[in-house]
Amino acid sequence: MKVEAIESTRSPQGKLRVRFDDGSSLTVLPSAMAELGLYQGMEIPDGAMESIKDTCAKASARERAVRIVSAATVSKRELERRLVQKGEREEDAKQAVRWLEELKLLNDAEAAAQIVRNGAARGYGAARIKQMLFEKRIPKEYWDAALKLLPAQDDAIDSFLQRRFQGRKPDRAECKRAADALLRRGHSWSDIRSALERYAPDEAFSDDE
Repeated sequence: MKVEAIESTRSPQGKLRVRFDDGSSLTVLPSAMAELGLYQGMEIPDGAMESIKDTCAKASARERAVRIVSAATVSKRELERRLVQKGEREEDAKQAVRWLEELKLLNDAEAAAQIVRNGAARGYGAARIKQMLFEKRIPKEYWDAALKLLPAQDDAIDSFLQRRFQGRKPDRAECKRAADALLRRGHSWSDIRSALERYAPDEAFSDDE
């Protein structure tokens, strides 16, 4: 078999289409192209196509992994899951994760810390942030250290209530709606109650409310 032509494509990743003289073709990333040393007129030995396809598959998983970690904070397990979900082979997904880890571009402890910081910036409480850590498949051994970065919740709750009440003294129904919203954001009822008592000192809020 011989490489008959190498053509550009409209792929944003700059993929090239390699056509062979038997009528078949293969879409190849530039990194795999360089690794394989493919060029027009190149003779492909018998049985070498599987190795070429394997190299292309591994390059695809690495390139996709870089795009995912560049766009979002992910754990190793979450990245592997997403790669497989996108169609990469499981063994290639695992290899891509190891490759990024070796390059110091993937670290579960740092990912956990970043998730906590992101959650705190959005005004979320500890319960909601723990849910985020779980959803991102961060191993629990990293949770405690990351959650120590979470500041006291008073400021986040006060900021929410200030926006909610806009200087008005809230009635009990408004306090109930605000409390429900804060609970959904992951704040504890004890912290919410303490804040509400400052905004509505005439109201009594029980522990089981």
